[in-house]
Amino acid sequence: MTRVSIKICGITTPQTLEATIAARADYVGFNFYPPSPRFLSLEGAAQLGALAGDSIAKVGLFVDADDHAIAQAAAAGKIDILQLHGAETPERVAEVKTRFGLPVWKVLPVAAGRDVGMATAYREVADFILFDAKTPKGSLPGGMGLAFDWSLLELYRGPTPWGLAGGLTPANVGEAIRTTHAPLVDTSSGVESAPGVKDADKIAEFCKAVRAA
Repeated sequence: MTRVSIKICGITTPQTLEATIAARADYVGFNFYPPSPRFLSLEGAAQLGALAGDSIAKVGLFVDADDHAIAQAAAAGKIDILQLHGAETPERVAEVKTRFGLPVWKVLPVAAGRDVGMATAYREVADFILFDAKTPKGSLPGGMGLAFDWSLLELYRGPTPWGLAGGLTPANVGEAIRTTHAPLVDTSSGVESAPGVKDADKIAEFCKAVRAA
């Protein structure tokens, strides 16, 4: 079986970044969405980006951000990949990709089969599709610990590489991989002791559970 890639999102401290690298995750996510409890300042991004160096791929998470905000954060955190987690249209995704010359991941919130079908609109512009659980209107777009019906991913037939997010924990990620055959899994709240507070032991357990699956 192909090795499943691992992304730990919403890292905010040197200690949890080091734990993520030590657990041999493939990607670390820096959250640049101010309302989130996992929000990372430009100063924090500069510190963590320098600490990470080339030891792990750094993903910057943005929600309907403008070019200026993306440019500042990408430079500060030495970002390798841009993750767009808002209502960005295919046209906006294409703009961001052209403007910054970095791979772009588009997050698609899923509650029903038609949501999976939305991936078709991004097939020419996104480098990667991340299927996440749809959150209640007016709440944060992710990091709520919500999962969706994984069987809906059987409907995905697109050519774009993809991954699974939404409510993944050390306890359920093995089942998620066996059910969906996801090539990448992404967790944030699932490895926390409180909102925005990552737990080094849970990060290690999550990565171990992915490899065991």
